[in-house]
Formats: sequence, structure tokens, C-alpha cells
Amino acid sequence: MVPICVCFLAGYLTMVIAACALNFHRALPLFMITMAAILFVVWDHFMAKYDHRIKELLSPGRRLLDSHWSWLKWVIWSSLILGVVLWLIFDTAKLGQQQLVSFSGLIVYVILLFLFSKHPSKVRWRPVFGGIGLQFLLGLIMLRTGPGLRAFQWLGKQVQTFLEHTDAGASFVFGENYTDHYLAFKFLPMLVFFSAVMSMLFYLGLMQWIIRKIGWLMLVTVGSSPVESVVAAGNIFFGEMESPLLVRPCIQHATRSELHAIMTAGFATIAGDVLGPYISFGISPAHLLTASVMSAPASLAVAKLFWPETETPKVTLKNAMKMEMGDSRNLLEAASQGASASISVVAHIAVNLIAFLALLSFVNAALSWLGSMFDYPQLSFEIICSYIFMPFSFMMGVDWQDSFMVAKLIGYKTFFDEFVAYERLSELVDLRKQAGPKFVDGVQQYMSIRSETIATYALCGFSSISSLGLVIRTLSNLEAKQDLSMKTISFLPLSLTHPNLNVRQNVSSANCFIPLSTSTVAKGPGEIIAGGYHSMSSLKNCCELLKPSTLNCTWIPDEL
Repeated sequence: MVPICVCFLAGYLTMVIAACALNFHRALPLFMITMAAILFVVWDHFMAKYDHRIKELLSPGRRLLDSHWSWLKWVIWSSLILGVVLWLIFDTAKLGQQQLVSFSGLIVYVILLFLFSKHPSKVRWRPVFGGIGLQFLLGLIMLRTGPGLRAFQWLGKQVQTFLEHTDAGASFVFGENYTDHYLAFKFLPMLVFFSAVMSMLFYLGLMQWIIRKIGWLMLVTVGSSPVESVVAAGNIFFGEMESPLLVRPCIQHATRSELHAIMTAGFATIAGDVLGPYISFGISPAHLLTASVMSAPASLAVAKLFWPETETPKVTLKNAMKMEMGDSRNLLEAASQGASASISVVAHIAVNLIAFLALLSFVNAALSWLGSMFDYPQLSFEIICSYIFMPFSFMMGVDWQDSFMVAKLIGYKTFFDEFVAYERLSELVDLRKQAGPKFVDGVQQYMSIRSETIATYALCGFSSISSLGLVIRTLSNLEAKQDLSMKTISFLPLSLTHPNLNVRQNVSSANCFIPLSTSTVAKGPGEIIAGGYHSMSSLKNCCELLKPSTLNCTWIPDEL
């Protein structure tokens, strides 16, 4: 393989040099991608070879910093606070007072999360301010600087162009008039195409490499644990059900706070495969990409504030960075498996859209019928959501006039699905582009561009009630903990789900009986062979649960 790789690399570099010699401006993107890849590869090899020497070289400075950290940290925090205050003053003078509303809303959200925190007295503020600060820094780079904004706009256009290649497969399967059924034959095939590509990149190891870099960045800046950082980085590209699979062996050793952070990161971000459908709705691809990246560190900040770490994490950085590889044997098989894996996702989205839109129509009809008895036939689900979520949308910085419309979208996303919310947002965007009357019979028809942008960021996530069951099922299949249901359900005040806990406990007891009573071989302390397909960890949990008289539970070693 070495001669083949060398020949391939030499041919690729020759191609890049020839392209630059013919037309450097045209070949600039290829040149930048190549240089970035070379830089990161060289950096990886350099750090792997000289990591210990670098640590020894920097150790005197680290000891000096630790010895003066008691007073130096106050200087750093004071400088950061002063910098934020000065930035707010100049930014407000330039763009108006609406920016202060958004900043005040951020403070209110932090206070509310602190008041409802599981352990308010044990909150570590470094992950909180680190996550918010990293989100703030990414927002400045991607939205407030010219190069950053142009880079993400260019990247958004490239993603949109890339996903348009789905039309070749869709038109071949469904015919030239496939766009007549836009949602089924244009919208959903994008998921299949993107899933196949991501599976190929995962087989090549490129996705694991990128996720490791982003996870390490959040580990250093936010101060989150290794497993939290890796899963949060993975959620930028994968969904809430796929990203925990990256650290499958580590899930069963995760603490309660880490499990909460894993769930929060999944709820706060979107998968890469749904970017295409959202873009097809007419939503800005640049804002979707920006929102997905910025939400990762912010989700860790929120998670560590609401459920602080009170245990000692067992998963090390080395273990968390060992991501599982796919079981594909070649690149073509990886593409096929990725496309096949998207079938359940496509079916899930399709049936949910049918069910939720039909349910929304029924709920609105029922509410209108109920409201007509009180001479208010206009009563609807949208109106109720407007009043419930209006304060939250206003605190985000939405104009008061538009806050009721954004509140409707948040209600759609929370109680139904983010696809329904984005579909409604696309209708509002189309009405604004048509430049019709803003009010018809006293009813507002569309919002300002600023409100649309804020709504795009607010809706960019999987945080809906329907997603809760999917996450619990995923983590349960990974055998995270024996009491996983108790932990995950306690994250949301859904009292109706608690009766299921007794059923799950009974099922676990029945499953434990078989390996303990029939196929487990016990020769002595540390000499235990688990029966069936059970691990030592699950066998020990079963033993402690049943307390059998024929087996000493202390003989079973802890599986690390």
C-alpha cells in the first residue's frame, strides 16, 4: 500500500501544481484545501513525535502560571468583562439598542438555568463562560468579520451546489417531473445522498479526524470532559442518534452530568444530512452552517450549568478519541450502507410530517370549535404558542412586532417537529420576498430579515418532545447504565413517562436470570466467564441486582 499511496500523492500534487500554473485564481480553492490538509497532517505527525518534549519545554511556564493563578485569574476575568462592556458600547452606538436586548436576554437565560440547576452550589463556571465565550467568538468571526462572513457564504453555496447533484438520481428514479412532488422526490432524496457521502468519509477516517480536532478545541477552551467534547463535535455532522456511537465503549462509564451533556448537545444541533432539506425550503445555508457550529459549545455551557458535574469522570482523553470505525469492507460498501441507513431517517421524517401536519389541522379545528363557544373562533395552536413563547423570542432580540410570529415557530418546533417549523418559516420568507402588504385585515403576513435570521438560529436543533424518546432508545441500546431510563427521563419534567420505569426494571431482572443461572462459569475471584453475549459490567450489575446464593458478586472484576 505504501508505493500506491506515494504514487497517488505524487500524482495529486502534480495535478495541483499544473492547475495553479494554468490559472492560479481558478485553482485557488484547490490550493487552499491542499495546503490546509498538508498543514494538519504535518501538525499531527509533529505532535505525535514531539509531544512529550513540548510539554517539558512548557512545564516551567505552566508551573509559574499555577503559582500566580490565584490573583492572575481575576486580572484575566476583569479584562474579559471590560472588553465585553466596551464592545457592547461601540456595537450599540453603531447598530442600535436592539443588540442590548439580545445581550440582556442571554443574561436572563443564564440566571434561569442557574435557578433551576440540579446542583446550583456545585456549578463550575469555566465550562459555562467558556462555552458562551467560544460561541461568541465564533459568531464574531463568522458574522461580523468580512472574511469570515464571505467564507461561510461561499461554503453555504458550495454545500447547496453539492446537494443539487441529488437531482441526477431523483430524476432517473422518479422521472423528469419529479419536482411536481417536491417534498417527497426532491426533499427526501437529499438525505439519502448526504448519508451515503458521510458514510464514505467515515470509512476513510476523515470525519473522525475532523471531529477529533473540533473536540480537542472544545476540551481546551470550554473545559468539558473528553466524551462530552467528542460527542458535541460529532453532533455538528451527525444526528442525536448517531453521534453517541462515536464513543460507544465510553457511554457505559459516563456520569450523569456527561449523559445530560450528550443529550443536550444532540438536542441543540442538527445533523448534516438535514441541511439539504432545510436549504431546499429557502433557508439561508450560511446561517444554517453557522448555527450548527455555534450551537455545539453553547450546548455544553447550558448542560454544565443545568446539571453540574458532581462525580469523577472515568473516560480519559485517549479513550474518548478512539472512535469506532465502520464495519464496511470497502468504499462502495460504505456508500451502500450509508444510503441504506438513511431509509429509517427518511421514513421517520415522512411519517412525522404527515402525522404532525394532520394533527395540527385537527388541533386547530378543535380549538376553533371551542373558541366559537366564547365568540372567539380565531383560537388556534399558533395563538396559544404566541403568548407562551413570546417573552422568550423577544429576549432573543426579535422585534416586539415580530416576536409573536417567531413564538409560533418555536411552538411548532417544540411540540411537533423542526421540519414543520422550517416549512412555516419558508412560507414567511416567500411572502416577504413577494413584497406584498405586511398587514392584511390586521393580520401580519411576514417578518423583517433580522427576525427571520434569529428564527433560523432558534429553530436549528432537534429539541422537540418527539426527539426525547429517540435519544433514550439510542442510549439504552448502548447499555449506558442500568438506571439510564431514570437518568434521562429526569432531565425533562415529563411525569407521564415514569410508570414505564417499573416495566423496564422487571425486564432487566428477567434478562439477568438466564446468564447467572445457566451459562456463567465461576472458578474463583477474578476467574469469571460471562455467559451468552453479556459483558462483565452487565454481569456485575445483574449479580448485584439478584444477589444469587451460588455466586459471590465480589469475584466479578470491574470491566474498564
